[in-house]
Amino acid sequence: MTPGQLQATPMKDFAPSRARLPRAPSTRSLAKRERIVDAAMRHFAESGYQAARVEDVAIELGIAKGSVFQHFGSKQGLFLAAYKKAVGMLPAYLDCPPEVRTRGFFEIVEYWLSETPHLIRDDWIPYRVTLLGNYAIDLELKREINRYLRTQDPYGTVAFVRYGIERGEVRTDMDFDMTTSMVDWLMEKFQDALVTQELDPGLFVRSGERTSTAQARIDQFVKLLRRAIGRR
Repeated sequence: MTPGQLQATPMKDFAPSRARLPRAPSTRSLAKRERIVDAAMRHFAESGYQAARVEDVAIELGIAKGSVFQHFGSKQGLFLAAYKKAVGMLPAYLDCPPEVRTRGFFEIVEYWLSETPHLIRDDWIPYRVTLLGNYAIDLELKREINRYLRTQDPYGTVAFVRYGIERGEVRTDMDFDMTTSMVDWLMEKFQDALVTQELDPGLFVRSGERTSTAQARIDQFVKLLRRAIGRR
């Protein structure tokens, strides 16, 4: 290239290339995504994870199936988004009424367990979706859900356990993460049992076995939890 050619070359040809930054989703795109998640929640809740079909979600909304995949990548991605929204619709531990909160850690535990059947009747879809996320999905998707629960703490378990420690009700001689995990795991399993019993009455009743009332089972659970992590 001669000096004359260099002088004649537009300066824009020598401008440094700039990487394209991803565009933020438009309001219309976000609204469409929200509609897809809402519809998917109903389909998963009504049909279960395996039987629910992305095609049916698309048909209900009058959009192409590919449009759903464009937003979520796969059926697993769609369920994960539905699960996150379902969990976000459920209350955290310290969202209880003020008069319950003043009574302490284990009173809050009993309150939420006692409220579970009533909350299901009011809006069973998020509970059903979370139940599916706990038991009716593949291992890879379960790992993603566990990662979300661990990093985001949507139920506010960390703050709840600290509240119990500050009140002198929860043991401090145990590893904090261990205590938090115990509360998460035990509450999840027992509440899932209450949810399942509500959605399918008699599921846990065995022939010839004397059954106790739901409140009696809740009282027994709280007593066991108190013995495990309660400060003596």
